[in-house]
Amino acid sequence: MRTAGNFRAPVGVAVATGIFCLVSCATTSRPQQFRTFFLPPQHPTANSDDPIPEPPKLHTDLYSNEAPEITSALPDALPRPSDADFLLKRADDRLAAGRLAYQNGQSADARREFNRALEILLGAPENLPDRSRIERRLEDIVDSIYRYDADASAGAADDQTSFDKAPRDSILEMTFPLDPSLRGKIKDQIRATTSQLPLQESDAVTGAINFFSSERGKKIIAAGLRRQGRYKAMIERILAEEGVPQELIFVAQAESGFMPRAVSNKSCVGMWQFAKFRGKEYGLTQTAATDDRMDPEKATRAAAKHLHDLYEHFGDWYLALAAYDCGPGCVDHAVMRTGYADFWTLRRMNAFVKETANYVPVILAMVIMSKNAKDYGLDELDLERPMEFDTIELQTPTHIALAADALERPVSELKELNPALLRSVAPAGYALHVPKGTLPALESAFAVIPPNHRDSWRIHRVQDGETFAGLAKRFNSQTALVGSANHEQLPGVGEWAAIPAAYPGDRPVAAKHVVAKTGTRRKTTTTASHKAVPAKPKAVAHRSTSTKAAQTKAHSS
Repeated sequence: MRTAGNFRAPVGVAVATGIFCLVSCATTSRPQQFRTFFLPPQHPTANSDDPIPEPPKLHTDLYSNEAPEITSALPDALPRPSDADFLLKRADDRLAAGRLAYQNGQSADARREFNRALEILLGAPENLPDRSRIERRLEDIVDSIYRYDADASAGAADDQTSFDKAPRDSILEMTFPLDPSLRGKIKDQIRATTSQLPLQESDAVTGAINFFSSERGKKIIAAGLRRQGRYKAMIERILAEEGVPQELIFVAQAESGFMPRAVSNKSCVGMWQFAKFRGKEYGLTQTAATDDRMDPEKATRAAAKHLHDLYEHFGDWYLALAAYDCGPGCVDHAVMRTGYADFWTLRRMNAFVKETANYVPVILAMVIMSKNAKDYGLDELDLERPMEFDTIELQTPTHIALAADALERPVSELKELNPALLRSVAPAGYALHVPKGTLPALESAFAVIPPNHRDSWRIHRVQDGETFAGLAKRFNSQTALVGSANHEQLPGVGEWAAIPAAYPGDRPVAAKHVVAKTGTRRKTTTTASHKAVPAKPKAVAHRSTSTKAAQTKAHSS
């Protein structure tokens, strides 16, 4: 028992000690540290007298640069196509189908599709809001059909070049009837007219105005004024650059009626009617394939320089104009023989031939009438649209029909843009004019044809279901040649395929032309000849239209 008692005594002491510790912990501040251990430290309390600082300003647009603008990203509502848009789309689809049929040699199908395109636009309501767009497109389609029909009738891919008769031959030899009652009117018009070229009334000028006011004469001057719209901007720019009067544009009207391929009975050529020697004098190159006298821009530049030189020589615009017609030597001789350096005096003394005597009065009459167009019923003419084109310098000889196929345009359209080109193959270095905005398409198509074959190969846009054998049969070639030209892989639908086949009128392509990369080929050339083209497209020959487009084509044909 003593042992047990001894054991309980230490235990009791330990329990008492533990109780004491617990009680002492409850009465001290130590537990406060444990309760606030995980809280942030307390800052000392500020005095009530200290000012309270303003809180920092929050920037509401802090992330405006990064935040997407939802409203601005929303697309605008797509406009609903108009009725005119639907009609134009349908007509263009039919025109494209007709073009494809024409290229495939299916003339009957082509004519049917062309007629459908015309009927769609001819059936448009007269009160359609976009009626003017319909009429412009109708005129374009009529013109395009005419060109395709002209290509088929005249053989557009051959070397035959058509020329126009210069109107001056039938005008300058005339005797103009004089109407004295017009003198007062003409004098009043001259006084009210601003002109860089001196204007003067005379019996000859009055007689010319009287003729151009007649039914026959008005047709002549009106046709020239319509065609003037095609070249007016270009001519006025060059005349200004060369420092000569703007009214000299009517020299081109008197000479050619603004026809780049006009030829006179004296073998003068072009819009400005240059003889060979005079053209060479002013840098107009003439080769078997090209004649710069028929290039509107180059010939205009040469004419402006020539007229400027003539004025510098004579010091009088009327004598300069007379010299442009008969040559400076002729005028010099007349002045030396009579002792008079005045055109009207020389005319009265019969120092000039009849053609030259009428030349200056005709030009002055055209100037006066055009500047007073309303008085002569010439103010509502439908001028041809300005000719716009892009230019590419050919690196190798190139067939013009290849360029036309690449652009899917009629050959005659490219010939009209390039009147100075006399052959179907344009020489290397030639500046080829193509419709405005079509250069990328041309360059893309040219990439399919090796440069040394651009004068003898064709190009074709692949259609669904076509094969090398089918293409060879259509273009009168050989399957192996067509496959080799396309690296034995037929391009996809809608892509261009190279066709080693000659255009109609050209000699066939031999097999060695595909295999051999080098070698020479003899080229045969034919002389240019005059060949008429149809005045009206067969595709619309059975229709009688009274629209502006049809009337315009009838006048210009």
